[in-house]
Amino acid sequence: MEYVIQPAPVPSLPVEGTNARFPVARIFCVGRNYADHAREMGHDPTREPPFFFMKPGTAVVTDGTFPYPAQTKDVHHEMELVVAIGKGGANIPEASALEHVYGYGVGLDMTRRDLQGEAKKMGRPWDTGKAFDASAPCSALVPAAKIGHPAKGAIVLEVNGHVKQKGDLADLIWNIPEQIAFLSTLFTLMPGDLIFTGTPAGVGPVVKGDTMKGWVDGVASITVKVV
Repeated sequence: MEYVIQPAPVPSLPVEGTNARFPVARIFCVGRNYADHAREMGHDPTREPPFFFMKPGTAVVTDGTFPYPAQTKDVHHEMELVVAIGKGGANIPEASALEHVYGYGVGLDMTRRDLQGEAKKMGRPWDTGKAFDASAPCSALVPAAKIGHPAKGAIVLEVNGHVKQKGDLADLIWNIPEQIAFLSTLFTLMPGDLIFTGTPAGVGPVVKGDTMKGWVDGVASITVKVV
């Protein structure tokens, strides 16, 4: 294929146990998928249909740093389990949804909360609050063939050694097969897509110099310094 300009590098994530990398296509994030987080954000945690927003694949960062972004004074951490799609499809049945998963990791849905709040008040999209450069720090992926498909286990985030977020995958309002099945009715999923599956309560601000350490038991961990 010949292009008129040099294509940008393909964003990718490392894969545990191999030198090969997982190419990242799109990043889908599900909103308010833990009841305690929905409450802290001022919403009713009833089981209404899930909603999603997106980040570009280029938002992933894997070098252990998070550059504090411009045009904000209130950047929040949101710790999440990440699902990596290995086989695409549309209208995927819930019963076979996990067959489309390549593996799992953990990630941070970093959020310019002040810009997101302004957008909400004005009825505008959240892109400036959610989809900015380096807004999706991610760990290496672990293949599902190695760890299976986690449905329970602690999800924790510490900032400078202090626990800020703590929950359990069993508390997801919409579990992983349900998320994949529902999302695939809205978009044809592609190999390389990532799904950030929701964050527990305790989201809050970070500043330059902070160190965030998060993990999901039995899956993966991540350590990121705010620079």
